[in-house]
Amino acid sequence: MGSTGSAAREAARPATTGRRGAVVAALMLSMALAALDATIVSTAVPQIVGDLGGFSVFSWLFSGYLLAVTVTLPVYGKLSDTFGRKPVLIAGSVVFLLGSLLCAVAWNMGALIAFRVVQGLGGGALQGTVQTLAADLYPLKERPKIQSKLSTVWAVSAVAGPGLGGVLAAYADWRWIFLVNLPIGALALWLIVRHLHEPERETTPHARVDWAGALAVFACGGVLLTALVQGGVAWPWLSAPSLALFGAGLALVAVVVLVERRAAEPIIPGWVWRRRTIAAVNLALGALGLLMVAPSVFLPTYAQSVLGLAPVAAGFVLSVWTLSWPVSAALSQHVYRRIGFRNTAMLGIGTAALILFAFPFLPYPGQAWQPTLLMLLLGAALGLFQLPLIVGVQSTVGWAERGTTTASVLFCRQTGQTIGAAVFGAVANGVLAARLGGAGDLDSVTRVLDAGTAPEATRRAIADAVHAVYLGAAGAAALAFLVLLFLAPRKFPVLGD
Repeated sequence: MGSTGSAAREAARPATTGRRGAVVAALMLSMALAALDATIVSTAVPQIVGDLGGFSVFSWLFSGYLLAVTVTLPVYGKLSDTFGRKPVLIAGSVVFLLGSLLCAVAWNMGALIAFRVVQGLGGGALQGTVQTLAADLYPLKERPKIQSKLSTVWAVSAVAGPGLGGVLAAYADWRWIFLVNLPIGALALWLIVRHLHEPERETTPHARVDWAGALAVFACGGVLLTALVQGGVAWPWLSAPSLALFGAGLALVAVVVLVERRAAEPIIPGWVWRRRTIAAVNLALGALGLLMVAPSVFLPTYAQSVLGLAPVAAGFVLSVWTLSWPVSAALSQHVYRRIGFRNTAMLGIGTAALILFAFPFLPYPGQAWQPTLLMLLLGAALGLFQLPLIVGVQSTVGWAERGTTTASVLFCRQTGQTIGAAVFGAVANGVLAARLGGAGDLDSVTRVLDAGTAPEATRRAIADAVHAVYLGAAGAAALAFLVLLFLAPRKFPVLGD
């Protein structure tokens, strides 16, 4: 695998000592905070805008946070391999809590957006380091337990975020959305400081940090992701701002390659893409991020506009996959121990492709139980796909490379979601324009539906738009299947615990 001798020796001994149960509790709390803050603001936007103003730029409350999380993942992954998981997790937690406190005292929308970016800078450390520590804490045969726990926490927190945000905004004050992070995060931080003890390990006398590479990665990711997030929303895709951002992003890609090739300890080392296993998992989980946009973004609109469900009931149709996903993930170990990581993941993503492809064939307008059943099955299929890949790829590297490997996987998944939101948003709006003669985009059409004045033709147009998105998601699943089939090795080159 190209690992150094010291990395191989480190992989063979425990990565942490102390009270493992307390550390796991801290990891679950940290994961919950990172997941909640990605969605909790959504239902509180009316109260926030009413207090601070800035309606025209409120979308950056979400985009700024997610951009900061995504572009910092590779940096934190490399830092955790260089200096250890504990200092990176502590530093990230402190930055996240500082950002939360600043958000709670924000005086206008610009300040709140800036402080959300600060939150995201800490959130990147929480996401990547938590997943890496989970692999450090448990040997290969026990990793499905902790990964399924983290998957459950992530799924439940992400789905519960909008509801919790709405309750706090309605019955307390929107600032409590950020203040509640402080006691929870402080408890997680105390548990990490008190109970996580990393053993002595072999390091170079003067470990060097590739700060030039970190800055280049941050700038490149920020520019390209901004172009994807804002394209078609703040400005047309072929407008001057969009073309300028994409052009600058491509130029920065060349800068990143140049800087990283010359760096002694690059933030994104070349072996991440030269090793078949890691490259295949990165691409496959990038496709997972892409396809997840279809249900998570478009299904609630479909449930309300086409099925006529109330917002709470529409949320339930989406949330059922959070029930089957972690259960399937926990049980996947019994499958991959028999047929291997790759074949188990192919079974899961192949099934997911069929389920996504079946969605457009649901009867119109149909019954609520029909998409609910498909979502239940989809969660089970994706649990069988994602967890074997994460456990498998983490098991092919030693301690000194695990942080970078995990961060690259999460970075690709996050980037896939950003690309998916842009691509599928354009697909949905294009179908609507074709069906309705250019009468607006999905957001404007659904607002008309909410007012109860839209004709039946508009509902059918929304159904067609969502069906097209699901077909695209099925294509992304098929792409992940082909990547695993032709690029991933039949057996992952697993290192000994």
